[in-house]
Amino acid sequence: MTTPETEPFRLLFVCTGNTCRSPLAEVIARRLVSERGWNHVEIGSAGVAAFDGAPASGGSVRTAEANGLDLSRHASKALAARTLSDADLILTMSASHLFRVFEMGAGDRAAVITSFAAGEEGEDVGGVPDPIGGPDEEYAETYRVLERLIEASLARLEPVLSP
Repeated sequence: MTTPETEPFRLLFVCTGNTCRSPLAEVIARRLVSERGWNHVEIGSAGVAAFDGAPASGGSVRTAEANGLDLSRHASKALAARTLSDADLILTMSASHLFRVFEMGAGDRAAVITSFAAGEEGEDVGGVPDPIGGPDEEYAETYRVLERLIEASLARLEPVLSP
């Protein structure tokens, strides 16, 4: 694993289409990492069934904006082997996303975000519900869930990543 004194630490969030959950996770994590002064941490996102270049969903854009974050320029990315090989830690939104990451050979650096945040990798503690097509209230709840999970995940990473 990298240390703050050497190379960047790359954290990747993965969902289905890279238009709702993982883009929200990406911008939330960027803010929280910045608040910690962890300039050596790079955050990205991708989707197991994404098409390159799609914008973030309207609900995600509005929810991010309501929380002082910007997803207006987000462009979805399909999960690729190179993206996985570059990542130090891959946090997925569900077990099915984790399965795909395992199929692509990067399972040793991956966990469902709910399990990782709880310190229970390998245990099925559920995932983050997909708000796609739902009302803005569902996106707002997804945001709150992700924020808590990312806070807990970063707290677990602090001994390794804190400069």
